[in-house]
Amino acid sequence: MAFLKILVVEDFEAFRRLICSVLQGRTEFKVIHASDGLEALQKAEQSQPDLILLDVGLPMLNGLEVAQRVRRLAPRAKVLFVSQEISSDVVREAFRVGAQGYVHKLHTQRDLVSAIDTVLVDKKFVSRGLESSDSTDAQAAYRHEILFCSDEAAILDGLTRFIAGALNAGNSAIVWATESHRAGLLQRLYAQSVDIDAAIERGTYIASDVDEKPDPIRMREAVRGLIEAASKVGKERPRVAVCGERAACLWAEGKTDAAIRLEQLCNELAKTQDVDILCVYPSLCGEEAEQAFKSLCAEHTALYSR
Repeated sequence: MAFLKILVVEDFEAFRRLICSVLQGRTEFKVIHASDGLEALQKAEQSQPDLILLDVGLPMLNGLEVAQRVRRLAPRAKVLFVSQEISSDVVREAFRVGAQGYVHKLHTQRDLVSAIDTVLVDKKFVSRGLESSDSTDAQAAYRHEILFCSDEAAILDGLTRFIAGALNAGNSAIVWATESHRAGLLQRLYAQSVDIDAAIERGTYIASDVDEKPDPIRMREAVRGLIEAASKVGKERPRVAVCGERAACLWAEGKTDAAIRLEQLCNELAKTQDVDILCVYPSLCGEEAEQAFKSLCAEHTALYSR
């Protein structure tokens, strides 16, 4: 049997395992791994793969730069991007630097094998929803994102950026986090000159304990109260930034079904209310069940890692 050598370049281990689980269905695929841009170039030159599955956001050297350079090192390799980036500018640039296809990470299970078959016969593949020339058209109608964090600093950075962005725009925010993360978040918001005291006084910022039991009715009431508070201080059509780590705590305790049920609840909230949701998880490096991880990803409109 003739093997097809595929170089998978992905720095996030859990997602790299997900890609490999999809590829396992084809016995002719021989998979090689790389976790950063420089390693990708080295592996490409050494192994001369038939196909390179390439993320955009890579350490050491980003995927677009890898795609440009790899043409000299492995000229016969075709390039298929598998990325969370949905900007039409990024998609166009990917093709400009030599890609034959572009798959959105959230559609890996649906699109990856078809994309591989398509680019191997010299045709172009783009995941549905990314063909638009306007990047806003490619965005989901609602926003429910997941951020995998490598350490405590990354968790606090993610929460801070999300909440600061909302409050600085005149919107409201609510966070469910551990006591230490709430304290660290408050310090970082002060350091970024976010007027958090005024937000608390106006009722546009709420910080709750991560152990508070999720209740759909109370969550909707909290959202309505935050929207009303933002409206009172002059914000037209305000939104609420909802973020936290309750589902991540359930996941860490081995309660994956409960975590996914909570994510489904958040999904319904995002679809029916004027909210943007960010779920913060530590990087999943253990032996998580592939199906559970797939189910977790499926409940989100975008996934990121830092």
